[in-house]
Amino acid sequence: MKRFTVAFLAILFASHATPAGKFALTIDSIMRGPALYGYEPEQVRWSGDGRHIYFQWKQAGDPPIKEPDTYVVDRDGAGLRKLSDAESKAAPPAVGDATPDGQRIVYARDGDIFLYDRASGNTRQITRTADVETDPHFTHDEKRVAFTRANNLYAIALDSGAIEELTDILPAGSPAPPDEQKGTASQEALKKEEKDLFDAIRQRAQEREELEAKRKREHPRKPFTLQAGQTIAVLRLTPDEKYVTASIREPATGAKRTVVPSFVTESGYTDDIPSYEKVGDKQSLARLAILSVETGEMKWVDHGQRASVQPPDTKAPVDREVQLSEPLWSEDGTKAVLNARAADHKDRWILALDENTGKTRVLAHDHDDAWLDGPGSRTLGWMKGDRDIFFQSERTGYSHLYMVPFAEGEARALTSGAWEVDSAILSRDKSRFFLVTDEADSGEQDVYEMSAEGGARVKLTKLPGGHSCVPSPDDRWFADVYSYTNKPPELYVQEARADAAAKKLTSSPAPEFGEYPWLDTPIVTFAARDGAMVRAHVYKPANYRKGGPAVLFVHGAGYLQNVDRLWSYYAREYMFHHLLMERGYLVADVDYRGSAGYGRDWRTAIYRHMGGKDLDDNIDAARWMASQYGADPKRLGIYGGSYGGFITLMAMFTEPDVFAAGAALRPVTNWANYNDGYTSDILNLPQTDAEAYKRSSPIYFAQGLKGALLICHGMADTNVHFQDTVELVQKLIELRKENWEVAMYPVENHGFVEPSSWADEYKRILDLFEKNLKSR
Repeated sequence: MKRFTVAFLAILFASHATPAGKFALTIDSIMRGPALYGYEPEQVRWSGDGRHIYFQWKQAGDPPIKEPDTYVVDRDGAGLRKLSDAESKAAPPAVGDATPDGQRIVYARDGDIFLYDRASGNTRQITRTADVETDPHFTHDEKRVAFTRANNLYAIALDSGAIEELTDILPAGSPAPPDEQKGTASQEALKKEEKDLFDAIRQRAQEREELEAKRKREHPRKPFTLQAGQTIAVLRLTPDEKYVTASIREPATGAKRTVVPSFVTESGYTDDIPSYEKVGDKQSLARLAILSVETGEMKWVDHGQRASVQPPDTKAPVDREVQLSEPLWSEDGTKAVLNARAADHKDRWILALDENTGKTRVLAHDHDDAWLDGPGSRTLGWMKGDRDIFFQSERTGYSHLYMVPFAEGEARALTSGAWEVDSAILSRDKSRFFLVTDEADSGEQDVYEMSAEGGARVKLTKLPGGHSCVPSPDDRWFADVYSYTNKPPELYVQEARADAAAKKLTSSPAPEFGEYPWLDTPIVTFAARDGAMVRAHVYKPANYRKGGPAVLFVHGAGYLQNVDRLWSYYAREYMFHHLLMERGYLVADVDYRGSAGYGRDWRTAIYRHMGGKDLDDNIDAARWMASQYGADPKRLGIYGGSYGGFITLMAMFTEPDVFAAGAALRPVTNWANYNDGYTSDILNLPQTDAEAYKRSSPIYFAQGLKGALLICHGMADTNVHFQDTVELVQKLIELRKENWEVAMYPVENHGFVEPSSWADEYKRILDLFEKNLKSR
């Protein structure tokens, strides 16, 4: 196995020293990450009068684990400052439940409930208890606030402070009420005999029964006792205050959670970090119950979908496993809709809910033989007048905005075309939408304004790159976290009109970041083997010669796009590619099949075969680098993390003559080890589609390894478990492979935090390429 040589790297870096007074492009410098390029402004929100913008932010010099501070800036760009702790607590909350006019927000902090008034800018504490209160919401008349305490729903009057308990939910195992407690037949017979024999016993029993009857008359609500393993997820009071909807999480029977050991700990003992159930194990399910506030009577919401295959010897139809969202009520409080998604990810329904019966009816339905996803796949909202609902769907192949009548009728498209709606925000008066779309270019995100009825869109943003949209309370302005390929995210503000100029409000990077000429990386396209046009970034040295080395970077997945004109999620890799370029490497990365931004067919092209078309696109990119730019086909390298690490392994194992060296970072090696939510989308279940898992898992192809392989993995990874790397190491040992090495990072999770870990990892990657691509 190859060993990392510090002396070698010291000589290497010295030979590429940066002139005095200029930014030093070294691995140690760039792997500082946000300490160099800055932290993105987050949780952006407005003051009630629309004159100030609040946000969470960190300075480049702040420690990586430090929580962001609260900042405020005037809309005109003046007065940027960090708030004190006391001021932060009095500032508009980042999350909470707002009244329809947006003037008041109720929210939870540190286990208590607070009320923020936008008009006055004042914050009022509503509860101050030793109990933990969470998830506050205004009642429909805005006179009370409902909140959760100890798995029950309460309501507090805003004028008097009077508190009412609205539910009586008991944990599993709670004893039944005395009058419902029954013994065995012999015990009950003995009780009757005692009453018959003794007047004193009979009189006491009669008094107890009368007291119990009085209690039931005065407090008629029947307790609802959870079953073993059930937990309360969310409680909501209906607008008419007659019912409480309860999202109840039911446990995964027989499932086994994986455990991630943490070896380097404060105590000196190994800690166990609980993680997820593996794909194929029975998953927990969210069911929706409706509880009567008056009687406590419970009924389950019936989503109406029945399993296509019924178990033998069952008399009643068995429900299909469907996840239900919380009901979304119309502004007048008379109608409710909710999202329902099949547990197998292939169907989604928008349902109208009858609170009195728990019955539902279908307003819209989407089906995909692969799996449902795409931007806005859970978008749901009410249009003006409470007659129509808006949602997003990929039913034409691209994610677009639709509206459907609540009463009866077909869904109507509000947008259309070979592009996607990334997000949709309805204005406060519900007359128009603010849309973020990629219609101008699949590599950009712009803000548009459109009538709520659809039709022509007006482009509001001018700067090329990536935009977001947080409208002001009066919808006349919007805050925008904007970035470009070589410009990290910053907070901007702009009037909501097409000819308005955007004003920059923050400056995040460290001063030395601006001393280097970071590349506005060109975007090019090439034809894949099946004729599809694949987009790529290319980093080409100014003096690149035919026969030079080249490196292909593979971005991660989850549903991600990297070949765009936004500041990259992979900012460290972006800077590392400049270092490689300065050392004579041609570098490229591609939006392979499965990437975001290109519609449903591109997204689902990897169905039942990860490492199929997505790998083909990367192999075709490597060959294109050789044919188009003259890269030496014998001096090609590949690297990537997470899904990119998986693709790296598949490339090194199944296309061993393409890449001379590869670095697989935190890679999936066996998809049967991964979680259900992501994996079963794409590969179904391992017990029912074993072929999809076998042909998609690198460990089954490890025999093919020829080039030099580096594997890097955080040992405390709760996403892709370190077990994946351990299993692959054992397989390589059994196969008697010798051209591989492993670097372990004991304190790191999936996303590294410590700059020292980042630097060590990328020095090893550079060493791998220098030894195997430069010296051939």
